[in-house]
Amino acid sequence: MITYRTVQGDTWDLIALRMYPKIGAEKLTDILLDANPDYIHTVVFPTNIRLNIPDADVPVIVNLPAWKR
Repeated sequence: MITYRTVQGDTWDLIALRMYPKIGAEKLTDILLDANPDYIHTVVFPTNIRLNIPDADVPVIVNLPAWKR
């Protein structure tokens, strides 16, 4: 787990996108919320809030369509 310091205007989905860029980040917002229950009702962050960023497994997709291979 790492720590992230917010920037003025950060939102949960933007933080997820920054922290998990290869995973389809917005889908992992719930992981961030679970790791930071004190801020669960925060929608837009001020500067310098420390958030816990847990590790996330990168899913392996084996049945890609031909156009994505």
